[in-house]
Amino acid sequence: MQDVRDFAVSSIPAEMIEDEAVSGSSGDQAYRRIRTDIVFGRLRPGQRLILDRMKLTYGISITTLREILSRLAAERLVTAEGQRGFQVAECSADDLREVAALRLLLESSALKSSFAAGDVEWEARFVAAHHKLAHIEQRLVSGQDSPLEQWKRYDFEFHNALVSACGSKALLDLHAGVYDRYLRYQMVFGVFRGDIAAHEHRELLEAALARQAESALAILQRHVNACIEAVLSKGL
Repeated sequence: MQDVRDFAVSSIPAEMIEDEAVSGSSGDQAYRRIRTDIVFGRLRPGQRLILDRMKLTYGISITTLREILSRLAAERLVTAEGQRGFQVAECSADDLREVAALRLLLESSALKSSFAAGDVEWEARFVAAHHKLAHIEQRLVSGQDSPLEQWKRYDFEFHNALVSACGSKALLDLHAGVYDRYLRYQMVFGVFRGDIAAHEHRELLEAALARQAESALAILQRHVNACIEAVLSKGL
């Protein structure tokens, strides 16, 4: 698998900056780009964020940049250092375990509710999501070039589809935010567990179709715990 640490942040064309300014959405677009660059490891853990450089890279004002970084600090993806500015949040074993535990808590609760309330439309969503995820996982296992962002987007789509019938938008929003913090560890440390992870996804699919909530919860816990061990084995 291609190591995400080989990626670099690229600047955007001047004409795009101008278009964004005209559209009035440059702040939102920059927020999404910076957040993605942190989650996917292009902005490294502990990296000091130099505002003058980021202003050119993302095509926004210093004022807007400060607002974005303060927002990301509230999401615990960035840390504010008072007069010293901002830096990308560090990675640590304790933080990984905390984030993983929170993901399991939220996803387990939503999963049980979804299994109880899900209909055929819900089943169609996670079956379709699994089809896309299984396809790209097979490509990665066989050594074919596949975009890492696409892989993780499909991974999120699958897990999100499983819990999408829970009936709580607030719970789904919390889950999505925690998932991104969890995902950052996989991306920064280049973790892909190959056939084992793909098999766990198939097991989750089968448990969902059979509405076997307890089996699904056990598989999910094994799935997340194995990822923690894989990250820690990288020398975190």
